[in-house]
Amino acid sequence: MRISEERGWSCNTTNRLPKPEMQLKTLLNHVQKHKGFVYDRAELREGARERLVVWIRPDTRCRLLCSKCEHPAPYYDTQKDTRYFQFVPLWGLLVFFAYTMRRVKCPRCGVKVEAIPWAKGKSPTTTTYAWFLAHWSKKMSWQEVARTFHTTWDTVFRAVSLAVQWGAYSGASGQLDRWTWASVPKHLGNGSEA
Repeated sequence: MRISEERGWSCNTTNRLPKPEMQLKTLLNHVQKHKGFVYDRAELREGARERLVVWIRPDTRCRLLCSKCEHPAPYYDTQKDTRYFQFVPLWGLLVFFAYTMRRVKCPRCGVKVEAIPWAKGKSPTTTTYAWFLAHWSKKMSWQEVARTFHTTWDTVFRAVSLAVQWGAYSGASGQLDRWTWASVPKHLGNGSEA
């Protein structure tokens, strides 16, 4: 008997146990799970830039929330167009969540689009991606962040604005304000002189 066989493993490739496969859905649920929603399927779309589109569907066991007041509300209808929300790039691929929005009939607010946990308002960028861009804008110029992650300067600007608003709202430490205001271009009138 060889030493390797004593220890429970063998160099014989025909006796290998199959390794469990990890699905993209498992990875996404580990990193970014959304209560009330389920990752359905993913597809790779070819084009000028390849993109990974991850379809999301509602979990029918969960109640819908009004996007304005965030209270539970009954289902009204489903919009006909699918919306795409840009997520953090994976393996050099652009990643988008695809979801067909539902509307609710809120007793307080009337007919409104449902609240979704991965984006706010009409933003085509997920909140996670916005924070990702805001983080990188501390290390590089906004133009370089946009170029590196194949997005626009405006998207980076909106991401940093989100971080600034969050810092102002939450009363975060001056550290957030320091890095944010230091990265705001002078022509936008941030009130600080270099």
